[in-house]
Amino acid sequence: MSAISLGGIFAQEQEAVTSEAPSAVEGKKEEAMFTMSTTAPADVAAAPADAEKSATGLASKMLKKGSGSVKPLAADTVTVHYCGWTLDGKKFDSSLDRGQPTSFPLQNVIAGWTEGLQLMTEGEIRRFWIPGKLAYGDEAGGGRPSGTLVFDVELLSIKSAPKAPADVAAAPADAVKSATGLASKLLSAGKGNDKPTASSVVTVHYSGWTTDGKLFDSSVERGVPATFALNRVIPGWQEGVQLMSAGEKRRLWIPADLAYGENPPPGAPKGMLVFDVELIEFK
Repeated sequence: MSAISLGGIFAQEQEAVTSEAPSAVEGKKEEAMFTMSTTAPADVAAAPADAEKSATGLASKMLKKGSGSVKPLAADTVTVHYCGWTLDGKKFDSSLDRGQPTSFPLQNVIAGWTEGLQLMTEGEIRRFWIPGKLAYGDEAGGGRPSGTLVFDVELLSIKSAPKAPADVAAAPADAVKSATGLASKLLSAGKGNDKPTASSVVTVHYSGWTTDGKLFDSSVERGVPATFALNRVIPGWQEGVQLMSAGEKRRLWIPADLAYGENPPPGAPKGMLVFDVELIEFK
């Protein structure tokens, strides 16, 4: 009798497991098959109970799992497809409609995107409910949407930003220092002895950091070198690049008075700046 009872219990337990398994499998299938759409989702009006919520008020939900474990940092450049709606389901922007993904440094977009995309891995699709304070505000102007915004975002790729050098905070003892206060250090030698003059037009690749290691500009990140007349840039660049020959790479520590000052114009970094510069060519 006890054997029969045990057999009955096991049978019921097995039956319960079997009945639960298909729904779990179906959930995984749905996640694996999810594709981006420009149609407003059913939960556009409010984040569902199973959404992840952060201390800032950002809510999100994974719709499709990505690959690997690498997630972007704020300074990295990401390539994404996305679609955005207001809470009433009105679509206001979509890379899908343009048929072209978009790329941007993650620190150059709204706070909700900067925070949210750092949760994602390549290939992942995630839905975000971004409160107005992390978007364009509750009374946005200039044609921008107001209040909480909802985005579906697919992270296609991550391009890591140039990393700040270990000596970004101060020029090391072996740096060459000039009478103006500029410090520099040869990273790799160039070709020949010819060097640009103050009136030369130069083509360079560069990355620039503040002394706390924050990247504020980089042609390397954009993937396109910069060309400019040397007499049209900050004094620290004018002096520093004239030390270089074609093909050379050099690190420059530029004091504030040779850069943008301690009270720079809007959008410009203040204080001492550090640049890694590669002189590609000059004429």
